[in-house]
Amino acid sequence: MKSLNTLLAAMAVCAAGIATSAQADDTFASLTYGQTSDKVRKSGLLQRNTDHLNADGVIGKDSTWGVRLGKINDQGRYYATYDNVSGDHSGVKLRQENLLGSYDLFLPVGDTTKLFGGATLGMTKLTQDSPGARRDTDYGYAAGLQAGVIQEVTDNASVELGYRYLRTNAATEIGAHGGPKEGTLRLNSSAQTYLAATYKF
Repeated sequence: MKSLNTLLAAMAVCAAGIATSAQADDTFASLTYGQTSDKVRKSGLLQRNTDHLNADGVIGKDSTWGVRLGKINDQGRYYATYDNVSGDHSGVKLRQENLLGSYDLFLPVGDTTKLFGGATLGMTKLTQDSPGARRDTDYGYAAGLQAGVIQEVTDNASVELGYRYLRTNAATEIGAHGGPKEGTLRLNSSAQTYLAATYKF
């Protein structure tokens, strides 16, 4: 497992910088639901030990749930997100959990509609929990971009449609209980389309 100290320190510095620069007026919370598809690379050893494993299909358009909490004003927002997704394919089961800090800028396109775009930094936890295999977990960085559209419903409530792309380097090993290592799955990138319901208070 990679050391988390550097990742946590980077997130703390990023959050402190955002908090200093942003002039947040209100706190907001969101629930998110979407679909995630991952790009997963097989090691050469795993390629030789599995003839037809489609690693990209393990998490492919699988349901993703998340929660967010942050600060928002007329110019933008900063927030923390936790979300998770799991999937299985060809006897391989993976679970991905993200803990992210993000900052978005707004572009109004109407009285109650605005576009947003921003950047994200955080960490990803990847767990391999396949039937018959020993469980393995790894942590990696997560860095990426997001964009979308927000529609205000009331002064305090809104809905949004967004897209987020992350690069990461978390990797897990596969091997039967008591058996030798069969290979490694490395998560390269993650793409998510999501809907969010937000309440500002």
